[in-house]
Amino acid sequence: MMNRNNCRQRRRAKKLYLVAALLPVFFCLPCFTCLAADTDDMGYRIAREADRRASGFGDFTAEMEMILRNRQGRESHRRIRIRAMETENDGDKSLTIFDSPADVKGTALLTHSHKSGDDDQWLYLPALKRVKRISSRNKSGAFMGSEFSYEDLGSLEIEKYTYKYLGEDSLNGHDCFMLERYPKDKKNSGYSRIVSWLDQDEYRLWKEEYYDKRKRLLKTLTLGDYQRYLKTIWRVRFMHMVNHQTGKETDLIWSNFFFRTRLSSKDFNKNSLKRAR
Repeated sequence: MMNRNNCRQRRRAKKLYLVAALLPVFFCLPCFTCLAADTDDMGYRIAREADRRASGFGDFTAEMEMILRNRQGRESHRRIRIRAMETENDGDKSLTIFDSPADVKGTALLTHSHKSGDDDQWLYLPALKRVKRISSRNKSGAFMGSEFSYEDLGSLEIEKYTYKYLGEDSLNGHDCFMLERYPKDKKNSGYSRIVSWLDQDEYRLWKEEYYDKRKRLLKTLTLGDYQRYLKTIWRVRFMHMVNHQTGKETDLIWSNFFFRTRLSSKDFNKNSLKRAR
């Protein structure tokens, strides 16, 4: 009888021990769920604040030099003009016009970004004298031989991504937020995820890493030489994109910004492509 009681007591003690050991695990599970939700929410709030600070410019024109550099370091240069305009309750509209060299002069890209759904993009090719619509299936393709894709050239609409806050980091003397964004359009996007560094003072973007569909590092974008306009609007003047898989690089050097130039919707329709000068 004593042995039987001892066995029962040992079994009861073992059950109590297992329950006690598992209780902390069960109590921690909701905490992990809350932590994931918090990092997602904070990532979105940082992206939203960066978008808010970049908004309110109305419209602008600018000039750009594009420098293409192949794996051997050989360079080619292109001169470009940019026009852009904010639209109410939707994404921005932009027009990119090539002025040189002669073989691409007159080529123009029109982009209508949208907060939801696919962006609309049209490319005018002067040699063919025709406007070509860029399919959403081709938005991951390289734009005019550069390391920037058609996808990169649309305005960054925060509604098209989900976000995750990764923490803080120091970059080039700036205390930065690190966040990860994931394209909602997984089928047509060229990226599985993008990691961004934004400074904590002005929410300016200083670096991004782009990962391909196989989750390998594809490209790195670094930015610098910011200048402030209209008291609150920061614009980058130097962008460097390197493709780690091909060894090619592209620099974009911005200049001659002019804001609130009274551009209108008629400056961003398909007819504007053919008359772009």
